[in-house]
Amino acid sequence: MTKIIPSSLLLLLVVISSSLIVSSSGNFFQDFAITWGDHRAKIFNGGQLLTLSLDRVSGAGFRSNSEYLFGSIDMQLKLVAGNSAGTVTAYYLSSQGFNHDEIDFEFLGNLSGDPYILHTNVFTQGKGNREQQFYLWFDPTKNFHTYSVVWNPRNIIFLVDKIPIREFMNRESIGIPFPKNQPMRIYSSLWNADDWATRGGLIKTDWSKAPFTAFYKNFNADACVWSSKSSSCTPTSTYSVPNNAWQSQQLDPVNRRRLRWVQKNYMIYNYCSDFKRFPQGPPRECRR
Repeated sequence: MTKIIPSSLLLLLVVISSSLIVSSSGNFFQDFAITWGDHRAKIFNGGQLLTLSLDRVSGAGFRSNSEYLFGSIDMQLKLVAGNSAGTVTAYYLSSQGFNHDEIDFEFLGNLSGDPYILHTNVFTQGKGNREQQFYLWFDPTKNFHTYSVVWNPRNIIFLVDKIPIREFMNRESIGIPFPKNQPMRIYSSLWNADDWATRGGLIKTDWSKAPFTAFYKNFNADACVWSSKSSSCTPTSTYSVPNNAWQSQQLDPVNRRRLRWVQKNYMIYNYCSDFKRFPQGPPRECRR
């Protein structure tokens, strides 16, 4: 039997295939710009290592030079060690404007010996409120670990060391907006949020431990780059990329089991199960 592809999905696949697909093994000098924090953001080793620091005066941040419309994005991070209470290390993709789209990793600091909380969220057309939070199964301050987003017309997959922790499906068929039209840059920042980050703001930042420092390396993007000179993804060359499986990537049975393992053992908050917050029942995307 012939399988008919819905016209909306076919259009998205055409956009992907006609975009400039690049495989970029990153260099921070070439691929990113320091956006704030002055000397608190530094690049070392010929562009292979970046650090952000936070002190009582300011934090710091950077963003990608390119915008992306779909892709597989990897970054290795080593988070603030010791007593990181009150600090937030944010690593996310975002478009611009009031009705922006966004895909979030946020790492909420904690007292020495307590686990970090990995906070995730997805915004579509300016609406978020889709938080899921996790503990990690390792100490993210001891070594670098890989935090990835796979974003294609079918779904968004959050991964930690290539293990899926969350999936946000395209549910446009039931009226749920999905990020597909707005290109996003990669952003990261380290900042003070002791009014809410640790135990709802009960634990404050201990400035005697400052400066707090997070480390970044091994950025990689297999992605469609949005051309700033055009209103749509415009090809500037045509060639194949060896790692382009992300374009149609979904969770296979093995990774579906890994996702269930993470969510059973390490998920500590899921907006879909917050009946106090949603007394009339969970949002529609949670019901499928």
